[in-house]
Amino acid sequence: MNLEEAVLEKLRHLPVDKQQQLLDFAEFLYQKTTLKTPLQTVKGLCADLKVDITEEDIAQARQEMWDNFPRDIV
Repeated sequence: MNLEEAVLEKLRHLPVDKQQQLLDFAEFLYQKTTLKTPLQTVKGLCADLKVDITEEDIAQARQEMWDNFPRDIV
């Protein structure tokens, strides 16, 4: 008896509600293993936008953000 036959044999002996649970679990496992797409980095996601951010741009944005930050926190 191979694995597929063993699973089918166990399935046939289960009540209908448990068979549905087994089917749902099998669908979950199938989706989990077949729909894996590789994750992209932020740089990869934005590659087609043709945006060039320099160190100076980042420094300027930081300066603008922190300029009005309250310094007298007690």
